[in-house]
Amino acid sequence: MVATAGIEAGRKALLVERDALDRLAESLDSRFDHAIDTILGAAGRVVVSGIGKSGLVARKIAATLASTGTAALFVHPAEASHGDLGMIHRQDVVVALSNSGNTAELGDVIAYTRRFAIPLIGITSRSPSTLADQSDVVLLLPPAAEACPTGLAPTTSTTMMMALGDALAIALMTRRGFSSDDFRVLHPGGAIGNKLIRVQDIMHAEAELPLVAPDTRMDEAILEMSRVGFGCVGVVDSDRRLVGVVTDGDLRRHMSDGLLGQTAGAVMTPGPRTIRPAALAAEALGLMNRYKVTNLFVTAEGRPVGILRVHDCLRAGLS
Repeated sequence: MVATAGIEAGRKALLVERDALDRLAESLDSRFDHAIDTILGAAGRVVVSGIGKSGLVARKIAATLASTGTAALFVHPAEASHGDLGMIHRQDVVVALSNSGNTAELGDVIAYTRRFAIPLIGITSRSPSTLADQSDVVLLLPPAAEACPTGLAPTTSTTMMMALGDALAIALMTRRGFSSDDFRVLHPGGAIGNKLIRVQDIMHAEAELPLVAPDTRMDEAILEMSRVGFGCVGVVDSDRRLVGVVTDGDLRRHMSDGLLGQTAGAVMTPGPRTIRPAALAAEALGLMNRYKVTNLFVTAEGRPVGILRVHDCLRAGLS
């Protein structure tokens, strides 16, 4: 495929920004650790502020921090000058974004942090500048040309700001030991929430389980199998450990062998596939698809504590 002028311009912009991100990664030093320590040491929230394109990036950084375990909010600097400074508490940390470091609209936010000794982390491309000079911690973006051919539209600079915000969020997650369980608490809806659903959240509990002993006659086992309508019955030994399962397929395979007079132990499929309660439901669905089964017994230390059907996974939004 012949690259058009548009494709070439797009590639050039991406390469310019990629190179800038490489320089940004190499530039991280003790000031980045200082910023992390400052945030972790604060009893309050992270207040992120900026205006224009930097303000849009600031909103995203605040949202990313909040969704990864760091309480955060965005305060618009113009609104801050008209009362929203009251949203910033003395226990908070302020992260201010300004490419030039001399954004006039940030003046009242900066002055407020200095007046009340609120830690200020500045993200800027220029030092010296008002923001760099007044900040307790300065995260300085390395020199890089904007990807815009005129060199005027904020492109490379905002990409670096965005990436640096992501780096802060990930570093804070790592320091806090933020887990997938914590993540799910903050993301109960949508595709992310669905991916983090655990088997124990959607399985049918122990009271509903169809279970029989190995010496149970098949006429009784079929009654137990029909009681709950899962299309199977688990076979447990005297220690209540799952040793096999009788499915609809097993019934069909043994139909001509005097099925009703046999025992569950003779008809069952031994060593059935099982899943842990804490496993992700997506893993269970993968097992069911791989082994072409529609049910999985959920076991803990070999004993059944629940059962999961493929329909339960689909109803939960997994596919």
